[in-house]
Amino acid sequence: MPAPRNLHRAAQEIVDQYGGVFPQDFKAAISLPGIGRTTAGGILSAAFNQPVAILDGNVKRVLARLVALQIPPAKAITHLWQLSEALLDPDHPRDYNQALMDLGATVCLPRKPDCEHCPWQPHCRAYQLGIQSELPMTETRVPLPHKVIGVAVIWNNQEQILIDRRKQSGLLGGLWEFPGGKLEPGETIAACIQREIQEELGIEIEVGDRLITVEHTYSHFRVTLNVHHCRHLSGNPQPIECDEVRWVTLAELDQYPFPKANVQIIEALRGDGDAPLAKFYW
Repeated sequence: MPAPRNLHRAAQEIVDQYGGVFPQDFKAAISLPGIGRTTAGGILSAAFNQPVAILDGNVKRVLARLVALQIPPAKAITHLWQLSEALLDPDHPRDYNQALMDLGATVCLPRKPDCEHCPWQPHCRAYQLGIQSELPMTETRVPLPHKVIGVAVIWNNQEQILIDRRKQSGLLGGLWEFPGGKLEPGETIAACIQREIQEELGIEIEVGDRLITVEHTYSHFRVTLNVHHCRHLSGNPQPIECDEVRWVTLAELDQYPFPKANVQIIEALRGDGDAPLAKFYW
């Protein structure tokens, strides 16, 4: 499914280059933004009854079981495309492609396939071998890298909290956050927070009680945020490793866009009551 931005760009190109009519030529169709081989095949077969194959997730599963594919589908894409094209009914491509997708969606399910009601059962190699529930094979996933982060909720004498805005480039660019950084080998959380705040903001702090521990998973790694209340001791905060720093009140935090993981920190702060400094100024 094309992303909304690509869908809009594709619609503009269809209007500008094809008079507002979706092109019926396969090469023209896949040249449109966000339109890949399967999407183009689905549109051309469904809308124009053209004999063009498809290979979405359901179809990959059906075909992998049909031939008892012994490697993950991601490593056999060329073979699966050839199989999909070979099996396509050239006289009824619209009905065939729709039926193939429906077969994967309703009968040849990822778990507990309903083989007794499958019209392809006599031809299914996986069923004949009794391994239909074991296919398609999945790739062995490498464990996601894990980062342990020390995070500081820094208070000043005016009951304000220090936040910083991430640089525009990179992950979560431009969002605000509670400052901190990665734990080094052999380092305590408190030492990590003090070091990171000195390196990133140029100030001295005292690390106090733990507020919350947040577990969060991104697409390529996961993090554990160890969040502590801290007290500002000396120095003027400087945006050494960020774009901007700002002292704000707890009530003002809603005015700033934070990453999802930081939202849990804000909720934890608000759960500490109306007079937070009374609890952790020591």
